[in-house]
Amino acid sequence: MKKFINTDKLYPLGSLIIITVIWQIAVDALNVPLYILPSPSEILTALIKDFELISYHSRTTLYEAFIGFAWAILLAFILAILMDSLEIIKKALYPLLVISQTIPIIALAPLFIIWFGFGTLPKIVIVIITCFFPVVISLVNGMESIDEDYLRLFKSMNATKMQTFYHLKLPFAMVHLFSGLKIAATYMIMSAVIGEWLGGDRGIGVYMLRAKNAYSLDKVFASILVIVLMSIAIIYFIEYLGKKTLHWQTERDEE
Repeated sequence: MKKFINTDKLYPLGSLIIITVIWQIAVDALNVPLYILPSPSEILTALIKDFELISYHSRTTLYEAFIGFAWAILLAFILAILMDSLEIIKKALYPLLVISQTIPIIALAPLFIIWFGFGTLPKIVIVIITCFFPVVISLVNGMESIDEDYLRLFKSMNATKMQTFYHLKLPFAMVHLFSGLKIAATYMIMSAVIGEWLGGDRGIGVYMLRAKNAYSLDKVFASILVIVLMSIAIIYFIEYLGKKTLHWQTERDEE
Protein backbone atom coordinates (compact mmCIF):
# COMPACT_ATOMS: atom_id res chain seq x y z
CA MET A 1 0.00 0.00 0.00
CA LYS A 2 1.35 3.38 -1.00
CA LYS A 3 1.80 6.01 1.63
CA PHE A 4 -0.18 9.17 1.09
CA ILE A 5 2.16 11.16 3.33
CA ASN A 6 5.89 10.63 3.38
CA THR A 7 6.63 11.01 7.07
CA ASP A 8 10.38 11.04 6.43
CA LYS A 9 10.02 14.50 4.87
CA LEU A 10 8.28 15.82 7.98
CA TYR A 11 11.40 15.40 10.13
CA PRO A 12 13.61 17.93 8.29
CA LEU A 13 10.62 20.26 7.95
CA GLY A 14 9.99 20.07 11.69
CA SER A 15 13.68 20.69 12.41
CA LEU A 16 13.64 23.72 10.12
CA ILE A 17 10.59 25.16 11.88
CA ILE A 18 12.17 24.65 15.31
CA ILE A 19 15.44 26.28 14.23
CA THR A 20 13.54 29.23 12.74
CA VAL A 21 11.51 29.75 15.93
CA ILE A 22 14.64 29.58 18.13
CA TRP A 23 16.40 32.00 15.75
CA GLN A 24 13.50 34.48 15.95
CA ILE A 25 13.27 34.28 19.76
CA ALA A 26 17.04 34.61 20.25
CA VAL A 27 17.35 37.69 18.01
CA ASP A 28 14.37 39.38 19.68
CA ALA A 29 15.48 38.52 23.22
CA LEU A 30 19.07 39.64 22.74
CA ASN A 31 18.17 42.70 20.62
CA VAL A 32 20.68 41.70 17.95
CA PRO A 33 21.17 44.59 15.49
CA LEU A 34 19.94 44.11 11.93
CA TYR A 35 23.45 44.61 10.50
CA ILE A 36 24.71 41.71 12.65
CA LEU A 37 21.97 39.11 12.26
CA PRO A 38 18.44 39.75 11.00
CA SER A 39 15.54 37.72 12.35
CA PRO A 40 13.50 35.41 10.09
CA SER A 41 10.61 37.89 10.16
CA GLU A 42 12.91 40.70 8.99
CA ILE A 43 14.25 38.48 6.21
CA LEU A 44 10.71 37.66 5.09
CA THR A 45 9.78 41.36 5.19
CA ALA A 46 12.82 42.23 3.05
CA LEU A 47 11.90 39.48 0.59
CA ILE A 48 8.34 40.77 0.24
CA LYS A 49 9.43 44.41 0.02
CA ASP A 50 12.11 43.74 -2.64
CA PHE A 51 10.29 40.88 -4.35
CA GLU A 52 10.04 42.62 -7.73
CA LEU A 53 13.73 43.57 -7.76
CA ILE A 54 14.80 40.12 -6.54
CA SER A 55 12.63 38.51 -9.22
CA TYR A 56 14.29 40.66 -11.89
CA HIS A 57 17.78 39.61 -10.79
CA SER A 58 16.72 35.99 -10.29
CA ARG A 59 15.54 35.70 -13.89
CA THR A 60 19.03 36.60 -15.09
CA THR A 61 20.61 34.03 -12.79
CA LEU A 62 18.16 31.34 -13.87
CA TYR A 63 18.86 32.12 -17.54
CA GLU A 64 22.62 31.76 -17.01
CA ALA A 65 22.15 28.59 -14.94
CA PHE A 66 19.81 26.79 -17.34
CA ILE A 67 21.76 27.69 -20.49
CA GLY A 68 24.98 26.50 -18.87
CA PHE A 69 23.26 23.39 -17.53
CA ALA A 70 21.89 22.49 -20.97
CA TRP A 71 25.30 22.92 -22.60
CA ALA A 72 26.94 20.87 -19.84
CA ILE A 73 24.51 17.99 -20.48
CA LEU A 74 25.05 18.15 -24.25
CA LEU A 75 28.85 18.21 -23.97
CA ALA A 76 28.76 15.46 -21.33
CA PHE A 77 26.75 13.20 -23.65
CA ILE A 78 29.18 13.78 -26.52
CA LEU A 79 32.27 13.10 -24.43
CA ALA A 80 30.71 10.11 -22.64
CA ILE A 81 29.86 8.48 -25.98
CA LEU A 82 33.40 9.09 -27.24
CA MET A 83 34.92 7.70 -24.04
CA ASP A 84 32.69 4.64 -24.21
CA SER A 85 33.44 4.06 -27.90
CA LEU A 86 37.19 4.64 -27.82
CA GLU A 87 39.15 3.29 -24.89
CA ILE A 88 42.16 5.50 -25.69
CA ILE A 89 40.06 8.66 -25.24
CA LYS A 90 38.80 7.40 -21.89
CA LYS A 91 42.31 6.58 -20.67
CA ALA A 92 43.56 9.97 -21.82
CA LEU A 93 40.76 12.18 -20.51
CA TYR A 94 39.27 10.46 -17.45
CA PRO A 95 42.21 11.29 -15.13
CA LEU A 96 42.24 14.87 -16.44
CA LEU A 97 38.54 15.24 -15.65
CA VAL A 98 39.17 14.12 -12.08
CA ILE A 99 42.15 16.46 -11.71
CA SER A 100 40.12 19.38 -13.09
CA GLN A 101 37.84 19.15 -10.06
CA THR A 102 40.73 20.08 -7.77
CA ILE A 103 40.91 23.54 -9.36
CA PRO A 104 38.75 25.99 -7.37
CA ILE A 105 36.18 27.63 -9.63
CA ILE A 106 36.63 30.90 -7.75
CA ALA A 107 40.18 31.00 -9.15
CA LEU A 108 39.03 30.47 -12.75
CA ALA A 109 36.10 32.89 -12.68
CA PRO A 110 38.25 36.08 -12.90
CA LEU A 111 39.98 34.66 -15.99
CA PHE A 112 36.64 34.13 -17.73
CA ILE A 113 35.65 37.71 -16.87
CA ILE A 114 38.88 38.93 -18.53
CA TRP A 115 38.45 36.70 -21.59
CA PHE A 116 34.71 37.01 -22.15
CA GLY A 117 33.78 40.33 -20.56
CA PHE A 118 31.16 41.18 -17.95
CA GLY A 119 28.09 39.82 -19.75
CA THR A 120 26.31 36.51 -19.29
CA LEU A 121 28.83 34.41 -21.25
CA PRO A 122 31.45 34.01 -18.48
CA LYS A 123 28.73 33.02 -16.00
CA ILE A 124 27.42 30.42 -18.45
CA VAL A 125 30.94 29.05 -18.94
CA ILE A 126 31.36 28.75 -15.16
CA VAL A 127 28.08 26.81 -14.91
CA ILE A 128 29.15 24.51 -17.77
CA ILE A 129 32.46 23.71 -16.11
CA THR A 130 30.85 23.14 -12.72
CA CYS A 131 27.98 20.93 -13.93
CA PHE A 132 29.86 19.06 -16.66
CA PHE A 133 31.90 16.73 -14.44
CA PRO A 134 29.14 14.97 -12.43
CA VAL A 135 27.04 14.47 -15.57
CA VAL A 136 29.78 12.98 -17.74
CA ILE A 137 31.12 10.78 -14.93
CA SER A 138 27.65 9.44 -14.14
CA LEU A 139 27.08 8.62 -17.81
CA VAL A 140 30.43 6.87 -18.20
CA ASN A 141 29.93 4.87 -15.00
CA GLY A 142 26.41 3.96 -16.10
CA MET A 143 27.64 2.60 -19.41
CA GLU A 144 30.39 0.65 -17.65
CA SER A 145 27.98 -0.98 -15.20
CA ILE A 146 26.11 -2.94 -17.87
CA ASP A 147 26.29 -6.71 -17.42
CA GLU A 148 28.55 -8.39 -19.97
CA ASP A 149 25.83 -10.96 -20.65
CA TYR A 150 23.60 -8.25 -22.08
CA LEU A 151 26.40 -7.02 -24.32
CA ARG A 152 27.09 -10.55 -25.56
CA LEU A 153 23.38 -11.02 -26.22
CA PHE A 154 23.23 -7.90 -28.40
CA LYS A 155 26.41 -8.96 -30.16
CA SER A 156 24.96 -12.40 -30.90
CA MET A 157 21.95 -10.68 -32.47
CA ASN A 158 24.31 -8.73 -34.78
CA ALA A 159 23.23 -5.41 -33.28
CA THR A 160 25.15 -2.39 -34.49
CA LYS A 161 26.97 -0.08 -32.09
CA MET A 162 24.20 2.48 -32.51
CA GLN A 163 21.50 -0.09 -31.75
CA THR A 164 23.43 -1.34 -28.73
CA PHE A 165 23.84 2.20 -27.48
CA TYR A 166 20.23 3.24 -28.02
CA HIS A 167 18.50 0.08 -26.77
CA LEU A 168 20.90 -1.06 -24.05
CA LYS A 169 23.56 1.39 -22.90
CA LEU A 170 21.45 4.54 -22.87
CA PRO A 171 18.53 3.07 -20.83
CA PHE A 172 20.95 1.63 -18.28
CA ALA A 173 22.96 4.86 -18.12
CA MET A 174 19.82 6.95 -17.54
CA VAL A 175 19.57 5.71 -13.96
CA HIS A 176 23.07 7.01 -13.27
CA LEU A 177 22.46 10.12 -15.39
CA PHE A 178 19.65 11.43 -13.20
CA SER A 179 21.79 10.92 -10.12
CA GLY A 180 24.49 13.01 -11.77
CA LEU A 181 21.94 15.62 -12.84
CA LYS A 182 20.72 16.06 -9.27
CA ILE A 183 24.29 16.55 -8.10
CA ALA A 184 24.94 19.06 -10.88
CA ALA A 185 21.67 20.86 -10.12
CA THR A 186 22.89 21.63 -6.60
CA TYR A 187 25.77 23.58 -8.13
CA MET A 188 24.17 25.29 -11.14
CA ILE A 189 22.64 28.28 -9.32
CA MET A 190 25.60 28.62 -6.97
CA SER A 191 28.14 28.67 -9.81
CA ALA A 192 26.17 31.34 -11.68
CA VAL A 193 26.08 33.44 -8.50
CA ILE A 194 29.85 33.08 -8.06
CA GLY A 195 30.33 34.44 -11.58
CA GLU A 196 28.03 37.36 -10.80
CA TRP A 197 30.01 38.17 -7.67
CA LEU A 198 33.10 38.81 -9.74
CA GLY A 199 31.53 41.02 -12.38
CA GLY A 200 28.21 42.02 -13.84
CA ASP A 201 25.28 44.36 -13.47
CA ARG A 202 22.43 41.84 -13.17
CA GLY A 203 21.77 38.65 -11.28
CA ILE A 204 20.95 37.58 -7.75
CA GLY A 205 24.69 37.54 -6.97
CA VAL A 206 24.93 41.22 -7.93
CA TYR A 207 21.90 42.01 -5.78
CA MET A 208 23.50 40.16 -2.88
CA LEU A 209 26.76 42.09 -3.21
CA ARG A 210 24.98 45.43 -3.30
CA ALA A 211 22.97 44.50 -0.21
CA LYS A 212 26.15 43.37 1.60
CA ASN A 213 27.95 46.60 0.79
CA ALA A 214 24.98 48.52 2.19
CA TYR A 215 25.03 46.34 5.36
CA SER A 216 21.46 45.25 4.57
CA LEU A 217 21.89 41.73 5.87
CA ASP A 218 18.15 41.11 5.78
CA LYS A 219 18.33 41.48 1.97
CA VAL A 220 21.45 39.29 1.85
CA PHE A 221 19.63 36.52 3.72
CA ALA A 222 16.56 37.06 1.52
CA SER A 223 18.68 36.48 -1.59
CA ILE A 224 20.23 33.38 0.02
CA LEU A 225 16.72 32.09 0.70
CA VAL A 226 15.76 32.65 -2.95
CA ILE A 227 18.89 30.79 -4.13
CA VAL A 228 18.10 27.85 -1.85
CA LEU A 229 14.45 27.71 -2.97
CA MET A 230 15.41 27.85 -6.66
CA SER A 231 17.97 25.08 -6.21
CA ILE A 232 15.53 22.87 -4.30
CA ALA A 233 12.83 23.42 -6.94
CA ILE A 234 15.23 22.42 -9.72
CA ILE A 235 16.37 19.30 -7.85
CA TYR A 236 12.78 18.19 -7.23
CA PHE A 237 11.90 18.86 -10.88
CA ILE A 238 14.80 16.67 -12.02
CA GLU A 239 13.73 13.99 -9.55
CA TYR A 240 10.18 14.18 -10.95
CA LEU A 241 11.50 13.85 -14.51
CA GLY A 242 13.62 10.91 -13.41
CA LYS A 243 10.61 9.08 -11.97
CA LYS A 244 8.60 9.68 -15.15
CA THR A 245 11.47 8.71 -17.46
CA LEU A 246 12.58 5.70 -15.42
CA HIS A 247 9.09 4.44 -14.59
CA TRP A 248 10.19 0.91 -15.49
CA GLN A 249 12.88 1.10 -12.79
CA THR A 250 10.40 2.44 -10.23
CA GLU A 251 7.87 -0.28 -11.01
CA ARG A 252 10.54 -2.96 -10.71
CA ASP A 253 11.64 -1.63 -7.30
CA GLU A 254 8.04 -1.65 -6.04
CA GLU A 255 7.46 -5.28 -6.99
